[in-house]
This record gives sequence, structure tokens and C-alpha cells, in this order.
Amino acid sequence: MTMSKNSRRGTVAALAMGSAVAMLTGCAADGGNGEAGGDITLSFASSQAESVPNYFCGMELFKERIEEQDLGITVDLFPASQLGPDTERVASLQSGDLDMDLQEAGLATVYPQIGVLGAAYVFDDVDHAFDWIDNHSEDFREAFNEASDVTIIDGWYYGSRTFSSNEPIYGPDDLEGMTIRFPDTPQYLANAEALGANAVAVAYEEIYVALQQGIADGQENPVVGTKSASYDEVQNYISLNEHQVSIHWVTISDATLERMSEEQQEAVFETVREIRAENRTCVEEETETILDEWRANGPLEVIERDEVDREAFIESAEEYFNEYYTGEDLEFYTSIRETAN
Repeated sequence: MTMSKNSRRGTVAALAMGSAVAMLTGCAADGGNGEAGGDITLSFASSQAESVPNYFCGMELFKERIEEQDLGITVDLFPASQLGPDTERVASLQSGDLDMDLQEAGLATVYPQIGVLGAAYVFDDVDHAFDWIDNHSEDFREAFNEASDVTIIDGWYYGSRTFSSNEPIYGPDDLEGMTIRFPDTPQYLANAEALGANAVAVAYEEIYVALQQGIADGQENPVVGTKSASYDEVQNYISLNEHQVSIHWVTISDATLERMSEEQQEAVFETVREIRAENRTCVEEETETILDEWRANGPLEVIERDEVDREAFIESAEEYFNEYYTGEDLEFYTSIRETAN
């Protein structure tokens, strides 16, 4: 029995929310090419390196745990942008040439409103982000799926983005006159303005040299990203202002779902969701290990969370985004902020 596209999307949305799993009955989609299921190899890609927790406590765990269930699923992993940059991989997801991907900013190319989820301080902390995902994101995910033919299964925590810099950063006033590297997307550049930074758009591959040569005075990344890219070799301070809870979305192509049996679909969704808490713990532990190393031995001086004027940063960001966003984007931003404790 086949499902209409809209019916399948409703079923997949239920799986993505971790509810009504029993809805997947004998009506798994077959795309008009016969019975779904059988042996399948899933390509799972990411821009992240093998040295960061979302790979060794995320993607590798997924491969191990799915394959040991003996459902005919094999997983091939492609980290470190081996299959191209984010935007190219999103297009591959839409076409079905790529099965799964760990995505963040690239999804805005097919659904711009997802950028709001990356706004500075839109989430108070990680608990707030995961509460929103579990209890408030259903309409958003369904709209994203309708626009993209890609399904968001869940989000894995990458870390909270912080500033590294040549001079200490305690609050927005300290950013005056500094040139900070931000990713070259509308949302990230808006974040720079919201926080009071003078943004410079430098390609990811050129950040180290830009910092080394003084083209940029600093950059922003989760601690694990700053360490893995060795930016601590060419910076003096790390400021734990934590302006963005960085969630990387575990996505799957709808074309891939059509080739899978209901049992395979359910296993993929449940395994991704089960890994989330373990992945978060791994990220947080790795973050603290790195910070403890810096505290003890350098080369970065750590400006601690309680030394940063986060309230000033939050106030600056909220004031900016309440003017920057309009229409449905403003409604979306406001609705997320209203879910904060």
C-alpha cells in the first residue's frame, strides 16, 4: 500500500517528534517502484571534522548502533565536507543523491526562516533549545519539510558559540573597533551587528591565516571547534559569552525514506533521538576538558561565564532582533523567546 506525499509527511513528522510511532503501519511509501525496504546503504555526511564530538559521539555511534540492529542498513560516513560544502550537500539531500546530513546554516538556502534558530541568544541555554525542539517545533518542521523534501529528524548539540580574540571581551562595549570573523550568511552577519561586532566574512578554510595575519582580531565558534581548528595557537583570549546554542540538525532525504521499510525508518529516527543526550554529555565533557587545559597551561586566557556581562549581550541582541525581523520571522523569533523560562 502506498501513501500520498502529504500522508507520508505527516507520518514522518510524527516520528520526528518522537510520538505516534505506531502510525507507521503497512503503508510505508514505495515511490511507485514496488515494496519499500530491503538492504540499503545510507550516506551520512557533515562539514565537521572527525576530531569533534558530533562525529565520534554522534555519527560514529549512529553507524554502530544502526548496523548492529541487523535491519539491512549499512551506513557510510563522510565528515569534513568530503561531499562538498553545506549548500551543495543540501541540494544533494533534496535530489536524493545524499541520504543523511548533519546541517546548520546550509538549510537556510532552501528555507530561510531556519536562520532564526541561529539568532544570538534566541535560546537561553541548551535545555531551552531541546525543550523547544521536543515541545514546540512540530509546525516548523512540517513547514520545512513541505518546502524542501528534506526531513529534520532531531538536533544534536555542537556547543555554544563563544568569542576568541586578541583582546579580552567582557561585554558588547569591548567589541567596539574589533573585527571578528563570522560565517558569511545573513543570520550570522546579523548576529555580529546584534552583539556590537564589526564582522569580516572569511572562508572557513582561511580563518587561521586571517587570525595569524591580523585580518581578523577574533572569531566565534564553540570551544570544541576553536580547539580542533587550532585557533588557540593564534589568539590570546576565549570569552565564555555563549551567544549561540549551536544545534546541528540531523536530516534525511524524503527520497531515501521512500526506499525504506517502516521498521528501518523507525530504527533510524529512534537511534538518532537516543543518541542526542549522550552526544550532549560528550560535547559538554570535551568542552570542559579543553577549558581546563587552557586554564592550567594556556595558550588562551579563559574569561569565565560569571565574568561576562551576558545580560548586556542578551539585551543588545533582543533589542536588535525585535527591529531586524519583520512579519512571520518576527512572529517566529518572538514565539521562541516566549518559551524561555
